[in-house]
Amino acid sequence: MPEIRIHKARLQDARNIFDLVNSLSGDGTLLQRSYAEICENIRDFTVAETSEGEFLGCGALHLYGPHLAEVRSIVMKPEAKGQGAGGLLLKALVEEAEQHAVLSVCLFTRIPDFFEHFGFRVAERDAMPDKIYKDCQTCPRLYACDEVAMVRGPLPKVAVLGPSKIQRPELVTLQLSSTGTGR
Repeated sequence: MPEIRIHKARLQDARNIFDLVNSLSGDGTLLQRSYAEICENIRDFTVAETSEGEFLGCGALHLYGPHLAEVRSIVMKPEAKGQGAGGLLLKALVEEAEQHAVLSVCLFTRIPDFFEHFGFRVAERDAMPDKIYKDCQTCPRLYACDEVAMVRGPLPKVAVLGPSKIQRPELVTLQLSSTGTGR
């Protein structure tokens, strides 16, 4: 097996990232990303490659704030699967979140068994409102999502995206009688 190197992506990696991510967007495995979006967010990406410089895969860490980061667009080329590069890449992204002192790292996946080996556990998707607000509302699979939400660390207790005030139906005030029975 060739030696695997993990490093932060550079603009020169954008084409490989774009091609790999979008090769898996047709079947819904990943969300389609434009080349411009990859370039704009290149600093979020980390890549895996052989010691000879052959691109094997990528993943991104999106920071919402000190309360939450998301591992996204993590994917390996088919010929690189089973070589350990995916695990090394995931570890590097988790370490990056730790360097930023982020408390919780989330991801959405169809292969939860893989991520459980790295300390992720299944969570309710509503527990990560920043992720829902940023991506899910515009996703074509919003009402037919088959991904499993997972988190590593505590569930976030705050959210920074979306409306600052949550809309709730008005509650009817209960009028208590003098006997305290409400009748």
